[in-house]
Amino acid sequence: MAAELSFIGTATTLLRLGRFTVLTDPNFMHQGQWSYFGQGLFSRRRTEPAMRPADLPPLTAVVLSHLHGDHFDRVARRELDRDVPIVTTQHAARALSRGGFRESLGLSTWATETFSDGEESLRVTAVPARHTAGPLNTLLPEVMGSVLEYRAAPDATLLRIYVSGDTIMHADLTLVRERFPVLDLAVVHLGGTRVLGMLLSMDEKQGVDLIELLGPSTAVPVHYDDYGLFHSPISNFLVEVDRRRPAARVRLLHRGETLKIE
Repeated sequence: MAAELSFIGTATTLLRLGRFTVLTDPNFMHQGQWSYFGQGLFSRRRTEPAMRPADLPPLTAVVLSHLHGDHFDRVARRELDRDVPIVTTQHAARALSRGGFRESLGLSTWATETFSDGEESLRVTAVPARHTAGPLNTLLPEVMGSVLEYRAAPDATLLRIYVSGDTIMHADLTLVRERFPVLDLAVVHLGGTRVLGMLLSMDEKQGVDLIELLGPSTAVPVHYDDYGLFHSPISNFLVEVDRRRPAARVRLLHRGETLKIE
């Protein structure tokens, strides 16, 4: 069955994996609108998303890394189906349940949620992520990375996709490589957001560090220029990729562009 990823904007992607359709980190605000990130931080959107919620196909699930405004905005709160399963952190699941989302599924690290349709299956595993380092991390909502494993039939080869979430490099990411030594695709959240001098998302150097650590076949950068709080431009990342030449094929997608996943 076909497998593809469409880039909508920010960290929002649409994954079509056989009969399954998964939306990641839904952010649909228009260019020029202000978003509340949390912890007193606001930022104006610089770009226009490639799709609106009304344009989406029926969803199997939403995979949400954490509950900040650039990952789950007021448009998503208002317009997404309240019965769609949302696979996310336990913190975000509790908040979304209070907001009327009836299928909010909170996962602890390494916990899984599995979807089935005939012989096809999709398993989502929560993997370690850390928004920042030191005491500042305790003030931020918990974050999860995720690994999606799609199998077209019981005897078919697994397709594995890693979605980093807003993480910085940290020691527990080596456990992701140990548990998932083969990754077909990595969706890497960049941006280089800083507060009090501390990174809240990977800059260009950490983004390439992560690709080198996990060794995916293909890597797609997201979450890099949509808001004023993103300080590490994608051009810096592409220069770093060219300088260090990781083994992964790095594909920069324009909003609305679709990548076929091999």
